Amino acid sequence: MTDTASEHPARVAGRASQAAVRAKDKQQWLALFATNGSVEDPVGPSGFDPEGKGHHGLDAIGAFWDMAIAKTDSIEFLFDDSFACGNEAAFTGKIRSRLSGMQIDAEGVFTYRVDETGKILALRAFWEVARAMSTAKQI
Repeated sequence: MTDTASEHPARVAGRASQAAVRAKDKQQWLALFATNGSVEDPVGPSGFDPEGKGHHGLDAIGAFWDMAIAKTDSIEFLFDDSFACGNEAAFTGKIRSRLSGMQIDAEGVFTYRVDETGKILALRAFWEVARAMSTAKQI
């Protein structure tokens, strides 16, 4: 899976998104999204999205970055596998976040849907807040 030119566009977009988050590069991350893209992380109501409707459009996605990603010390993507179908790819495994001397692992399924140009239309993260919080530990 090292030849990205022959890989599925949604898998390529997902990996690029993960790389931008690891690098803490907001502009690079936002550039991966279609102007009408959306982020649901996690899917449903949460502290990041009390109504559970997602973050729609680049301004809202940028605000999500500021609220959820920018405040972390680091984020690692520890994925076991990925599955590409249609114009989507699903990654399975966990995301490890470090913040203020704490570490939290969110295990789940993380999906990326792209348009015909490879821009992300939807990033959806299926993980349970309470389950992730139960992994919190000081580092």
